[in-house]
Amino acid sequence: MTILTAGTRAALLGTTSLIFLGISAHTLRAQEAGDGFLGTLVLGESKRDVLTDTAVPVTEVDQEEIDDRQAGTVAELIDSVPGVSLVNGSTPQGSGINIRGFGANGTFGTDSKVAVQVDGASVGAEKLYRIGTQLFTDPFLYKSVSVIRGTVGSFEYGSGIVGGVVKLETKDASDLMQGEIGYALGQTLEFSSNGTGITSSSVLAWQPTQDMEFLLNYTWRDQDNQKDGGGNAIGNSAFSLPSGLIKAKYTFGENRDQSVTLSFAKTTASDRDVPFDSFTTTANAFGHVDRDTDSTTAVLTYNFNPADNDLIDLDVVLSYADQQIDQRYVPGTSPLENTPSAAGLLALVNADHRYQTTKLAFKNTSLFNTGAVSHDLRTGLELIRRERLDASSAAGGVDNRLALFAVDDMRIGDAWTVTPALRYESSKITGSTAPNDGTFKSDAVMGGLSVRYAFGNGLALFGSAAYTEGLPIIDDLDTASAITQSEKSRTFEIGASFDRSDLFQSGDNFSIKGVVYQTSLYDVTSYLVPGVRPPAPALDKIETEGLEVEVSYAMESGFYLDLNANMVKGSEFGPGLPVTDWRNSPADSVRFTLGRKFGDELDLSWEVVANTSIDGGRAATSGFGVHNLRATYIPQSGVLKDTQIRVGLENVFDRDYTPHLSTRPAPGRNLKLTLSKLF
Repeated sequence: MTILTAGTRAALLGTTSLIFLGISAHTLRAQEAGDGFLGTLVLGESKRDVLTDTAVPVTEVDQEEIDDRQAGTVAELIDSVPGVSLVNGSTPQGSGINIRGFGANGTFGTDSKVAVQVDGASVGAEKLYRIGTQLFTDPFLYKSVSVIRGTVGSFEYGSGIVGGVVKLETKDASDLMQGEIGYALGQTLEFSSNGTGITSSSVLAWQPTQDMEFLLNYTWRDQDNQKDGGGNAIGNSAFSLPSGLIKAKYTFGENRDQSVTLSFAKTTASDRDVPFDSFTTTANAFGHVDRDTDSTTAVLTYNFNPADNDLIDLDVVLSYADQQIDQRYVPGTSPLENTPSAAGLLALVNADHRYQTTKLAFKNTSLFNTGAVSHDLRTGLELIRRERLDASSAAGGVDNRLALFAVDDMRIGDAWTVTPALRYESSKITGSTAPNDGTFKSDAVMGGLSVRYAFGNGLALFGSAAYTEGLPIIDDLDTASAITQSEKSRTFEIGASFDRSDLFQSGDNFSIKGVVYQTSLYDVTSYLVPGVRPPAPALDKIETEGLEVEVSYAMESGFYLDLNANMVKGSEFGPGLPVTDWRNSPADSVRFTLGRKFGDELDLSWEVVANTSIDGGRAATSGFGVHNLRATYIPQSGVLKDTQIRVGLENVFDRDYTPHLSTRPAPGRNLKLTLSKLF
């Protein structure tokens, strides 16, 4: 693969491979006969588990890590996942997620190739010009975040997913009550020095009976403009963000085998006299606006899981996601105001936007055997309706979709796991204004196959192939010659994992997982030839390839380390043009954490984040290395018993840098203090 041609990539790949192969060889020699496969190890002493029992490249961030990272945005929770890069991740405005080179970019907050779900609801817009809103929510509402990278694990969640899926799960009252009947009140206060940030999160959990539970959360987050490592103010980095969550669950039926859960989450912001271009890439040519943003998600879930029938574990999920953006131009703030371009400018900056996505999903999991093969079969039917308000540079319309999927984890003995996946999706788009005031229909069948072989010593090898199609979206019809073709993508992966307890000494735990992938996106419609104004031809093809590595090691004494590494290279092919670097390729990166836990009372860690320099793509950026320090102190006795005290010092040496793909400098040194108590 071409990722091995660059010196830095080759060095990192070679080092990682040698470590992996050396440890595997040592373990194979030391393995005693009769030991079985251990599956996923729960590494309680490390920051994060490595999920070694699946061929899908997936990483989970649990409640403990959410708390420890002291993240100001959801983006800052997942930027430590290999393959994930952020566009301006320290603010909810003008930010977005990039996974494996796809997702957010400096012009649109998303390209529809990264899916985001909250409690099963599909959230976020398709394309909003110069406005990034994909991460418009607060970390304190959630208990876990899962990131699926690539296509092979995405067929339960949507079509056209090339980058990956981000799944967020909101908190439950039972998580706080821990089986007790009654109520609990939690309060968290967080302060940050850079931008004089302050956050208050209040949560009330009430469980009047074993079968009923209620949760209320109100979080208010406020921050002034931050400063970069050079002491300069970072434009458009100030915000006030109130968020709320209401959640209730009722369990009933024979043997408590049925439940109904309702969750309602809402985040709003009122920004005044802020740049229309939230990515701040156009020297304020569009001027300033007063912008009100309202993001609402409501999910009603019914579950039926009878204990005496393994063929039924049914979820019926009705979800509604509404994202509304109202804007008013601030007169006198754009140099284009008194030019011939004024009419187009005012139409754009005064445009209101609204996305409403309603989804009814039926999903069932069946467990059964056919001879020597055991099946974990997940099937589903989805009815999806997306409505978009017509606006300047954002055509309106309705997109009705029907989707069917089936994913079968077939285990053959103790060694083989074969997982075929299939998805069918049809779409009918009805545009609301010219030139997209017609109707367009499309459909596609897509799917993949993963195969995993587990040796009896903790080592496993796996590979996968996946094909997906991105059906045309409402935006695609908003042209003089409407785009009616699907974007198509193929991804191939091969990898290995290894986990073992008592590897180097008694009581330690070690896990490692590495994935090499290659993706080809063709019949491209999302990306135009650079340097040509619309209507410009689209690229012919985009190819990306990379390596992702996750390592976790914990000792019985409390010492632990985590390492995540990502190397990627991308190329774009334009009609009649030479091959160039893919404009949205992230930089190669390594994130290393070394820490020690002193029982349940104290956790100290040092984190290093390093990115290589990059010459191609959207713009050249310099490499950097940033150091972060964290301490978590939970007294086990006395007046402060069970109070959680967290101190974090980010960018310790006040490094002045701009991550590749970001359009704003990263924050400089930032001291954070978090106090949390459950009463």
